[in-house]
Amino acid sequence: MTTGPARGRLRVYLGAAPGVGKTFRMLEEGRRRLERGTDVVVGLVETHGRPRTAALIEGFEVIPRRPVEYRGTTLLEFDLDALLARSPDVALIDEFAHTNAPGSPHDKRWEDIESVLDAGIDVITTLNVQHLESLTDALTQITGVVQRETVPDEIVRKADQIELVDMAPEALRRRISHGNVYGTERIDAALGQYFRVGNLTALRELALLWVADRVDDQLLEYRQGHGISEQWETRERIVVALTGAPSGEALIRRAARIAERSRAELLGVHVRRADGLGDLATDDGMSRHRQLLTDLGGRYHELVGDDPAAQLVAFARSENATQLVLGTTRRRRIDELFHGSVINRAVRSSPDIDVHVVALELDPAEQEHRRRRGSIRRWTAAPLGVSPRRNATAIVLALIGPAMLTAAFLPFRNDIGLPGVLPAFMLLVVLTALLGGTVPALIAAGAAFVLGNVAFTEPYGTLRITAPSSVIGLTSFIAVATVVALVVGRLARRTTEVDRARSQARALASASASLADDDAVPGLLDRLRTLMALDVVGIVDADGTFVHRSGEGTRVEERFEPSGDGTQVDLPGRRRLVLSPPVATAEEWMIVRAFGDQLAAAMRRNELAATELRAGALAEIDQFRTALLRSVSHDLRTPLASIKAAGSSLLQDDVEWPAEAVSEFLATIVEEADRLDRIVSNLLDATRLEAGVLAVSFRTVHLDELVGHLVSSIPSDGRIRIEIDPSTPPVVADPGLLERVLENLVRNALRHAPGPIVVASRADLPAGVVRLEVIDHGPGVAAEHRDAMFDPFQRLDDRTVGIGLGLAVARGFVEAMGGAIEPAETPGGGLTVSIVLATADDTTEGEHGP
Repeated sequence: MTTGPARGRLRVYLGAAPGVGKTFRMLEEGRRRLERGTDVVVGLVETHGRPRTAALIEGFEVIPRRPVEYRGTTLLEFDLDALLARSPDVALIDEFAHTNAPGSPHDKRWEDIESVLDAGIDVITTLNVQHLESLTDALTQITGVVQRETVPDEIVRKADQIELVDMAPEALRRRISHGNVYGTERIDAALGQYFRVGNLTALRELALLWVADRVDDQLLEYRQGHGISEQWETRERIVVALTGAPSGEALIRRAARIAERSRAELLGVHVRRADGLGDLATDDGMSRHRQLLTDLGGRYHELVGDDPAAQLVAFARSENATQLVLGTTRRRRIDELFHGSVINRAVRSSPDIDVHVVALELDPAEQEHRRRRGSIRRWTAAPLGVSPRRNATAIVLALIGPAMLTAAFLPFRNDIGLPGVLPAFMLLVVLTALLGGTVPALIAAGAAFVLGNVAFTEPYGTLRITAPSSVIGLTSFIAVATVVALVVGRLARRTTEVDRARSQARALASASASLADDDAVPGLLDRLRTLMALDVVGIVDADGTFVHRSGEGTRVEERFEPSGDGTQVDLPGRRRLVLSPPVATAEEWMIVRAFGDQLAAAMRRNELAATELRAGALAEIDQFRTALLRSVSHDLRTPLASIKAAGSSLLQDDVEWPAEAVSEFLATIVEEADRLDRIVSNLLDATRLEAGVLAVSFRTVHLDELVGHLVSSIPSDGRIRIEIDPSTPPVVADPGLLERVLENLVRNALRHAPGPIVVASRADLPAGVVRLEVIDHGPGVAAEHRDAMFDPFQRLDDRTVGIGLGLAVARGFVEAMGGAIEPAETPGGGLTVSIVLATADDTTEGEHGP
């Protein structure tokens, strides 16, 4: 049985930024291996015109690139089949994240490299940090550039070796300024845009952090593989336990100071009960603690478990933390006796982690809260949600129930004795606990013990007991009855808590669902009023006037008068949520607070939407006005200059112009005046378009005639090539507007792209549209900047896009004709701008207003 070759090894040179020397380092490594006798070939290397990089390729065997035909252009791509047929020991393949041309074996170059590795060939490749998929959003926010070519992080993490190629921002900028990275014409733009010091510093930090995280993963794998359980202090991490108590803020600040002194990462952890029923009083405190932790540079984590100490230690070990910070406990000795100490268990179970116990001073409110929690009332209180009437009924039953049972069983005392009546007393204790909780059950147990002793043990009528069996029976009964009372009471209390938590979850889910509405405020108010069975729920402004209101007899002019009959929650914009009647319990108040948070979010969203709508309208008006002004300054300059030059020539007294020259000057004046008239007319039409009053005269337009007439009027030195298919169907458009749009696109292409400019057409008959394309092979426009092309004449210093004069007007004209403008990359480099218009039929002609 034969097996395939072992998988090759992958080495990645990860660059912190373009130009730091990844390809140079890759070629140097390849040359070292070549000199050692290793069979190394160059699969593909992009030199980007850098002579020093090109010089390093000399001496290598280079796999010829594979030509790929795409939309009339020949692209040169990596030849995977040729490399596999050559089967070297090591292949140098540049640009790991490159997107292959259509028709290639794989969509991405990293997929080609996977095939090379599967063939048993080692690969050395290069990658910039901005191409890592997990960093796309962060880098877009930092640099303003949307990266389209990305590689999944897990693909890169699987590499056998990753070497960071780094350079100080100042050093990289010097390389660029010396012309070692880009040509002279691109140096100023590069230094002023992408390669600013702030951008390079952020890229460098992200690269270092990403590589550090991978090193952490490798370290964890090593420790697990070698059975090493103790912590290694390779990177300081500090874990602080959060409980939501008011004194916890001091604990977080103390842990932050410890982390700052040791340059450590701060992690906050809160452990919730596994049953999902936490202390309601801590939820509001936890939100404050989480915000404080974030403000101090920490990260928040939440765990679920019944043993907080075990959860904290396990988390610290998983994060390779070196220190654990806990606050001193204020639990009573009896609670620690029955439930144990979190601090002691944490210290005993983490001998390799430093545990800091911080003394915390409790404020009076927290002392009172802990006193009430630790008191015997915690164990003897009636279940939550038990009405006073039901509790009173349980107490009455506890008092008279044993007497009634005694009276019922007393005639049969000699037949059944004490053993026969104790089960009935036990059943009464259980029923009382289910009805009213622990206190009535204990009362019933005590009464049953006394009556059982007096009525069913000899000597009757006294508290003395002569039979040892009766002593054992009554003692066992009171012990079991007490335990049953406590357990059943706690079970009833827990059941009520579960029901309450379920109700709260449904209420909060209902409130969250309301946020999907366009205006969620009225719906949230109605839901809160219905859920809490309130008379009035509303939002009032600073002077008490209702802005929104839910309830009977709603009138906007009504005012809310603060009194003890209402509950209020502060909202954004000096507004308040008011309720009547007031909520009665802490649980109800928690639901109201949650609805208040949802209302605040809904109100902020409404305000942002309104602000965005107003800002968008103003921005569109401002941009369009700027577009028109810049269009005037640009498009009027050429005809005015021609008219002035021709007129000045005719007015010269010292020159005797021949008749042919005079006729040419006059023709130029007439031609440029006509052109000027067309421009002014189109600009006026653009103004009407912006105002929504442009009348578009739809006609059946034959593209070959329109393009031929237009191209003949544009001086181009023969650079414009027309490729209009004669079979292209006519389109429905306004000929004047379409001519203006096409002229704008062609002139932009002539100005910014060397070489020929192609005006072509493609018909998509199933879709009923025709695409009129202006194709150039110039520098092109990055995908992330193509939308900005259509901003009104943008020429921003910090953006690479420098074309698009008049494109805002062009897009307005095309959209007014029911079409669209779509920019795309020209295969082989450059820009293709397509005008998409509907094909004509017999009903298309006519004039249409706004």
